Amino acid sequence: MGPGPSDVPASVLLSMARPVLGHLDPVFVSMMEELKGMLREVFHTANEMTFPVSGTGSAGMEFCFANLIEPGDEVVIGINGVFGMRMAEVASRCGAKVIKVESPWGTIITPQQIVAGLEGHNPKLVAIVHAETSTGALTPVEEISRLVHDAGALFVLDTVTSLAGCPVLVDAWGVDAVYSGTQKCLSCPPGLSPVSLSARALEVASRRKTKVQSWYLDVNLLAAYWGQDRVYHHTAPISMNYALHEALRLVLEEGLEARWQRHAKSHRMLKRAIEAMGLSFAAQTGHQLWQLNAISVPLGIDEAVVRRRLLVEDGIEIGAGLGPLKGKIWRVGLMGATSTEENVRRFVAAFGRILKGTGSDCDVEAALSACTSE
Repeated sequence: MGPGPSDVPASVLLSMARPVLGHLDPVFVSMMEELKGMLREVFHTANEMTFPVSGTGSAGMEFCFANLIEPGDEVVIGINGVFGMRMAEVASRCGAKVIKVESPWGTIITPQQIVAGLEGHNPKLVAIVHAETSTGALTPVEEISRLVHDAGALFVLDTVTSLAGCPVLVDAWGVDAVYSGTQKCLSCPPGLSPVSLSARALEVASRRKTKVQSWYLDVNLLAAYWGQDRVYHHTAPISMNYALHEALRLVLEEGLEARWQRHAKSHRMLKRAIEAMGLSFAAQTGHQLWQLNAISVPLGIDEAVVRRRLLVEDGIEIGAGLGPLKGKIWRVGLMGATSTEENVRRFVAAFGRILKGTGSDCDVEAALSACTSE
């Protein structure tokens, strides 16, 4: 129940035990087409260039920036947590001139901030983190996307924690480049990064004046492998693609709307219980993630002791705060297969018991009573 990886269904794990095929085997090639189609459904996009990059979510981030940025390009990066900071670092390593738009950790990036960041600049792209895993904040993106396109820039979105856990509507929102990870709300082991590029972004990548700095992540080469030609590029992680195929099958079998609602319901259950304990969430009200819940640590409580006891005594893993939130929050993941009523109740009971044992006067009984199904 930490910030990832989430629990993995048995059928996904079992799929990885299937015999390994060659990466150009006709059966595997057929499965590649199915993967692309299922990812388009989950991303809500018709983009042809939609596929899983061989690497974790950070590889997806590098894929987007390495293909779209050339040395000297101006880019605007929204920073309200660890992964916005990582975006800025990756963009800078691609040779970009980075214009930072920063919000306090736990708050969102606003359209007004993006307007201010665009002023006096001519950026090639604007990038933000949709669901900031380090803080539990969810930034709305539709208006930001419109502002970005009005400025003639590409819009890049990190959906590592949001994809399949809350609405991600790539085409409706006008997202030009998007990446995610398999280990969060898709409930697949870490190792692949679903990505999607719009036709506009693909044209930018294909008309570069300089070569993409990463041979491995060059979409112009990858397109020949994931496209119709099937030109050898690299040996794909066959077993991981089996796992993603089964994970996506389960997502679509449940239905995206139903899956989003399940995540929202688990979040509301946990929030009612936490508030009944007299505790609060750290992320901005009205913009709190369903799948990653940042709980503020009460004064006088050693958050590391609570986490350690949860793991040792109850077999429950939760995450610590990072950066300026280190020691100040617990990060409770309710992602994918982990997001169940049973898990919420189990966590609340154990968390409440341990807090009481560390001297907190929280009302555990009230929390358990509030932790009811809707």
